[in-house]
Amino acid sequence: MAVGGGAVEIAHRISEMGEWFHNIDLKGVPTAPAHFLGDFPRVKWKSIAPALPSDLNGASVLDIGCNAGFYSVELKRRGAGRVLGVDVDDRYLAQARFVAEVLELDTEFAKCSVYDVDQIPGQFDYVLFMGVFYHLRYPLYALDKVIKKVKGRLVFQTMIRGSLTSPELKDDYHFWNKEIFESPDFPRMYFIEKSYAGDPTNWWIPNHGAMEAMLRSSGLEIESHPEPETWICRPATVMKGNKYILDHELAGTL
Repeated sequence: MAVGGGAVEIAHRISEMGEWFHNIDLKGVPTAPAHFLGDFPRVKWKSIAPALPSDLNGASVLDIGCNAGFYSVELKRRGAGRVLGVDVDDRYLAQARFVAEVLELDTEFAKCSVYDVDQIPGQFDYVLFMGVFYHLRYPLYALDKVIKKVKGRLVFQTMIRGSLTSPELKDDYHFWNKEIFESPDFPRMYFIEKSYAGDPTNWWIPNHGAMEAMLRSSGLEIESHPEPETWICRPATVMKGNKYILDHELAGTL
């Protein structure tokens, strides 16, 4: 690896790069040992990992909102081919590149907004969209853009608040039926006007029913739900005719 000086030098470089959100083991040196969520995101990965192939056999991966690259690293270690991580935060991208350098992994990282991911050429066998949705002012618009990049599977995670179950709903309700909205299980998104958990970028937080409904509405089929905030989906009806749902919406033809 290009980083010299062993653990002491690695620890120094970690400190120089500011606060880390991903706790990653860099040859025995943790990047965020005092994380308020514990060994994050490994605590989530332990539940998600068994739901994905242990050998990715050269599959392509797009990691949207990659942060310091924890998930990019884990999929590369499982034999993924091209792994591209994108984020809008220069600090996180610097951390991700440093992680790849220390662990000697051939992964790519680039600055890109989630609202521009549909401009990335080609599609990917696995698209990871982890911990980003609730940070977006326009989340469903972003999800519909992300779907354009999914060739095989979407691994999706978001914060969930409120009800943790999905209700069985009719296809339609009478205009004067207001009672359904009083049920705590009814799909809903909580809008955060100012801040939540000290973070002003926590904009929209769905309950369980809303999140599953939005995934289905975007044309995805939910294949598994390995942990309370994560779903693995495949594209099912993401296109109508020869256009994606988003393109129909923007053209007024949906």
